[in-house]
Amino acid sequence: MKQKRRSFTVYFGGELLSLPHLIGNAWLAETIYEKSHGRFRSVLPQDSTALRGASSRATRDASLRTLVACDLALFHLDGLAPDSAAVAEFMFAKFADIPAVLLRTDLRHFADRRTDPWMLAASCFPRTATVVVAGLPDYRAALLRRQRRRLEPTLHLAGQHSSAAAQLLCEHIAAQCVRALDRVRTLEPVLPKYLREEIYQWLALAPALRGTAKELRKEFERALERKVERDLL
Repeated sequence: MKQKRRSFTVYFGGELLSLPHLIGNAWLAETIYEKSHGRFRSVLPQDSTALRGASSRATRDASLRTLVACDLALFHLDGLAPDSAAVAEFMFAKFADIPAVLLRTDLRHFADRRTDPWMLAASCFPRTATVVVAGLPDYRAALLRRQRRRLEPTLHLAGQHSSAAAQLLCEHIAAQCVRALDRVRTLEPVLPKYLREEIYQWLALAPALRGTAKELRKEFERALERKVERDLL
């Protein structure tokens, strides 16, 4: 009997308040699923039905609970200053010793740093891989490969050349993310076994999530058990 291949849930952190971000998140998440042959299933906070009409605090609570329940995490840190919510979620993921990938496709460097193009506070964490892609130059290169000569604007639009080039770039980025996710999921945990239960009990209480202490501890205990069963902790 053929053994079923294990798949992993990936929390997808990043900006989600504008159309370009919503489209980009959805496109990249689906392409990662395709490139990994279903091995990595991204969990998009923007798709959560629990967040419809929710308050800011309820949104934060739901995001942190979803993050802890996932096997791995990917955080998209673009912009002159990376999204503050994504950075906060990344830090929480590191406290939970969740393997993570940091992605940046923006050529602009944060604080003129050339190693990791984001704030120092988000750098140098264990069980973390970085994927840095030159978004605009790579998009233009993909467009040139598809369109060898300059077309009249109407023909360019009718031929959907821009979206085709964007798709090629998305596939390139997704392939790098898949490799990075495969790499971090095999790294040894940093959290000592004898501290796992205490740390996850503390993580259940530290953010003051809504719910009773007993309910929160049980929820985080289930998340910890899943990670242990899957050799992630």
